[in-house]
Amino acid sequence: MLHLKSGNIEKFEQYSQFGTLQEFNHHIEMWLLEHKQAFSKGELIGLKRLVRYAAKIPGVCNAKIGTVLKSIHEEYHNNGISRSTFKRMILKAKELGIITVFETERKNGSQTSNLYQFNRFPSNEPPKEKTVDHPKEASNLLKTEKDQKIKKRIEEPAKLDHTYVSDRVPQPFVQLVKCFFNDAKTIEEYWKMAKITAYQNLWENDPELIQDVAIQSFKQLINKLKLSRKIQNPFAYFYGISYNKFCNLFHKKMQDEYELNDTEVEFRIV
Repeated sequence: MLHLKSGNIEKFEQYSQFGTLQEFNHHIEMWLLEHKQAFSKGELIGLKRLVRYAAKIPGVCNAKIGTVLKSIHEEYHNNGISRSTFKRMILKAKELGIITVFETERKNGSQTSNLYQFNRFPSNEPPKEKTVDHPKEASNLLKTEKDQKIKKRIEEPAKLDHTYVSDRVPQPFVQLVKCFFNDAKTIEEYWKMAKITAYQNLWENDPELIQDVAIQSFKQLINKLKLSRKIQNPFAYFYGISYNKFCNLFHKKMQDEYELNDTEVEFRIV
């Protein structure tokens, strides 16, 4: 195993395989769709928490195991996961190709926290062959350019409206988004962002809630777009809105369950 010198996370930016947080989350979603069943419930909690720690530099994390476990214990009110469960998760993720682990060491040679590098989900697309541009004869130049324009028009797919959206996207969401972006690909991308943020905050099994949060988040996005033209990436802004909503709902749920448990204990004592 390769040993690296320890340091701040910014030092390991070169190990990131992703250009944006959105791209990183998309690849994590694909990994989990493919291999979620390989992990136990506790292991999934550990993996998702490690993903959160890899958000600053998309796909790279050097947090100590103790730090990760402590944050899980705090969020789940001392009902977190064990160190052995976390290590089991790391081993499975390594074997599946989800992560690569690098050992880091201090200046004195003693070992410190590992560096976790998340890998891209493998693409089935064959690599594109590089072509060499050869000089064209002047007499054939106009004909070649005309042929290229015709070929481009044939290859470019026509823009598909909302009627082509997948059945997986609920109609209330489709009907809302189409009023502003009547494009199937755009509608499905916004829905995908909502599904990802729901999954990251353990709400993936509540379709009605996902729909409600997605609609609320999109309305908030449109309101922001109407008030300001400074949003460079609406998808990323929508992602942030929906993530915060799901995160707040999750913490509220945990707090309600915690208060309910306290009430039950008091009732039994009385």
